[in-house]
Amino acid sequence: MAPIGKLYGHAVQPQTSAILSAATISGLEIEQAPFEWGITNKSPEWIQKFPLGKIPTFEDNEGFKLIEGVVIARYVSSLVPEVGLLGYNTKETAEVDQWVHFAETEVLMPANLIYGGVVANFFSGYNEEVRLPLPAHLKRSLKFLEGYLASRPSGLLVKDTLTLGDIVLATAVKRAGQTVCGIKERERLYPHTFAHFTKVTSDARITHLFREPEFVDEPLVLKPG
Repeated sequence: MAPIGKLYGHAVQPQTSAILSAATISGLEIEQAPFEWGITNKSPEWIQKFPLGKIPTFEDNEGFKLIEGVVIARYVSSLVPEVGLLGYNTKETAEVDQWVHFAETEVLMPANLIYGGVVANFFSGYNEEVRLPLPAHLKRSLKFLEGYLASRPSGLLVKDTLTLGDIVLATAVKRAGQTVCGIKERERLYPHTFAHFTKVTSDARITHLFREPEFVDEPLVLKPG
């Protein structure tokens, strides 16, 4: 099968993992275009196509372009509706969209801020004042998620098979496990949440896209200085 288009993104990006997972489960191929941050996205050709300069971005074979990771993942999921990544009726689709939005805004966003500030040193202004509310935000979100997943016999969010909601949530929970959820948190506070992560990432079709999670033993703390 010929690729449906080109994806520009980094393999370690949660959004890139979600897009490629959706494509793989749908039986679609996407070409991963060569990309070097700070070079590719500053070239005149790139700026003409994607003026915002963000990744991931997508361009299909007809020149149709998209930015924003979950939007690209949702578009890819819609191309083969019979797979059911977006559900099989309007209510299921609304539930999938709900969990995608929740995962992105309530889990991944605060966890990414912590990861970028403590691990990757992306944010020069990251300090204790910025960090302080983030773990509490994540704790509230993860507690809600844990309660919901505990009520799901399948261990999945919407159906008994994977949806895009499950995939995006797994990418977000992975980041939580790399930042605020040490061994104790994963095993005692959020066992259903991390069982969901294991269930999704153990799917043989997409295991390779999630790589080793590199979870922390203890929640990360901001080092002085």
